[in-house]
Amino acid sequence: MRSTLAFLLAGCTAGVPVPPAAVALNNAGIEALTAGDLETADARLSLALEYSPDFVDALMNLGVVELERGNFERARTLLGRARRLNPDVAQPHHALGVLAERTGRPDQASSHYYAALRVDPGFAPARQNLCRLLFAAGMLEEALVQYRRLLATVPNDATVHAGMIETLERLGRSAEADAALTRALARDPSSPALRLLEGRALLRRGHVVDALARFSPLAKRMDEIGARALAFTGAAELSRGNLGAAAGAARAALALFPDEPVATYVLALALERAGSPDAAAWRARARAILPDDPLLRELRR
Repeated sequence: MRSTLAFLLAGCTAGVPVPPAAVALNNAGIEALTAGDLETADARLSLALEYSPDFVDALMNLGVVELERGNFERARTLLGRARRLNPDVAQPHHALGVLAERTGRPDQASSHYYAALRVDPGFAPARQNLCRLLFAAGMLEEALVQYRRLLATVPNDATVHAGMIETLERLGRSAEADAALTRALARDPSSPALRLLEGRALLRRGHVVDALARFSPLAKRMDEIGARALAFTGAAELSRGNLGAAAGAARAALALFPDEPVATYVLALALERAGSPDAAAWRARARAILPDDPLLRELRR
């Protein structure tokens, strides 16, 4: 999952007086950036900085433009300057965290997200990215702490509930995960992320047919949820010995997301049980990316 980028600065943060024209250009730049028009955003934000070179908002937002273009060194320069000019706003810290992730430094990214939260504990994008990194790093207890704090800020975000539930599952706290899932579904019964976890919980309890019924509509999606639904469909078919169906679902998931870990593991097991000569290569690939997932431990039995 890609890092959350909802952190643009509008208006005018505290600091030196800014000409009204610069404020207007900054806000117009945000409109262009939000619409995906990076060239127009660049022109407007650059002009805002001609009016006021130390305008933190425009520096930060132009840094985001360069980040989206892939001009990482230029982005680092702009964002670092914005942070130095006003370290008491969360957005530059957070943007530097996103930049660190994009350049393959999740350790540095976490430090920037913590810095953003020290400035503003309610800044949800930074905490959401931090939760995801902690989960990926296997720091599950800290991830759970951060997910619970995040839910105090965004109690109606189903994806955040799903993240916390998955963390509880990974910790082996299935009863707590099930209770949290029941509460979250009561709040948002149509959430694809929660429906996916409902199917996973049914599969964990051995209700394979019911689990497949939850996965089936989700598996038609051409996104990460669809890939995971296909992967869990493969796991369900594997659990009842349908090796061909398991391999087919896993391959379909991998066509959407080539490194989908559950699909990789399901395909490796299906090929191994079918006696395929390709099994060894897929097992090696699975070992390289596989998380310590309780559901996958069950499949090994």
